[in-house]
Amino acid sequence: MPLDVPALRAQIPAMSAGSARFDAPGGTQTPQPVIDAVVEALSRPLAVRGTQNEGERNAEAIVAGARAALADLVGAQPRGIVFGRSSTQLTYDLARTLAKDWGPGDEVVVSRLDHDANIRPWVQAAEAVGATVRWVDFEPDSGELPPARFAEVLSARTRLVAVTGASNLIGTRPDLPAIAELVHRAGALLHVDAVHLAAHGSVRLDTIGADFLVCSPYKFLGPHMGVLASRPELLETLRPDKLLPSTDAVPERLELGTLPYEFLAAARAAVDFLASLAPGVDGTRPERLAAAFEEIEAHEDALRDRIEKGLSALDGIVVHSRAVRRTPTLLVTFPGRSAADASRFLAERGVDAPAGSFYALEASRHLGLGDAGGLRIGLAPYNSEEDADRLLESLAAFLAQTPRG
Repeated sequence: MPLDVPALRAQIPAMSAGSARFDAPGGTQTPQPVIDAVVEALSRPLAVRGTQNEGERNAEAIVAGARAALADLVGAQPRGIVFGRSSTQLTYDLARTLAKDWGPGDEVVVSRLDHDANIRPWVQAAEAVGATVRWVDFEPDSGELPPARFAEVLSARTRLVAVTGASNLIGTRPDLPAIAELVHRAGALLHVDAVHLAAHGSVRLDTIGADFLVCSPYKFLGPHMGVLASRPELLETLRPDKLLPSTDAVPERLELGTLPYEFLAAARAAVDFLASLAPGVDGTRPERLAAAFEEIEAHEDALRDRIEKGLSALDGIVVHSRAVRRTPTLLVTFPGRSAADASRFLAERGVDAPAGSFYALEASRHLGLGDAGGLRIGLAPYNSEEDADRLLESLAAFLAQTPRG
């Protein structure tokens, strides 16, 4: 059954603003059930987690429910789900913790396709202990990141490989299982940044072969926070810096301070909302999520095709998103024109598509775009054919009215 986009949009209050939104990679709009979950959590008694009174029990139930929901989303165990302020914060914390066991002669591998949040924490952690950083380049013409590139730099000294599940700049989806096989054969760990990927497709920790995975609920209709997923037995081996009286239990060992209960309630609501997008499917929450993402991918890919065909009919646009497997994310530039000017022009016409490199500095530079990047067109489940047509009409108007030079 095709995704019911009008019904989906009707549940998102921000849609009433009337803009055609292509800024989802920077954060999606929020459905009413997710908003309601925040209000409900804050309207009931809350206290530090425990079992003695209603407030403690409410907090305990919220945390347990959120761990179960996110575990279902990414194919992990609830004890393998760690919450944090953001995926960037969680990656920094993990990098510093793992680096306690690194030293001179050890190596870490990072990719130029990645968001800087999956590059700089590893580079800085390695530099702090004298470990070596190895770089893997993607192919700028195709946008592809072949697994063979990793085979060229892996060695018995490799301790960790960090790679994106999908580029937030050009959408490329590397072959994660193939990369994981190479990484594990070398005896190293694999950290996957699934922040962009988890918004557009089903993600399973074991299927893709990741040892660690991060994602951000605000990219898939939820609240602003971060999630780290791993195997509980692997988390048990980590010794992060923490307060002396705080628990040594996993996963709480890796969570600093009191958790934002209202956001955890909202994260669970976002997962349940996603699972509801395949209304004719019965079964477990993971099964309903898998069916929902099939519908989401089909809808977003169809819209992407519509936009790409429209772009091909316009003169003066270069499309930099060309990988065979990719999310519905397009990066475009305008020879002789500024992407920032295009973004401002579109905004005046009620079309939201931002310009920049979006923290994917290495990728933007590798594409020859410097730090300026381009105009990013990012789709979400709530985008419609009418949105796509407004975008194309507005881009045509920009090209017609903006002089070159």
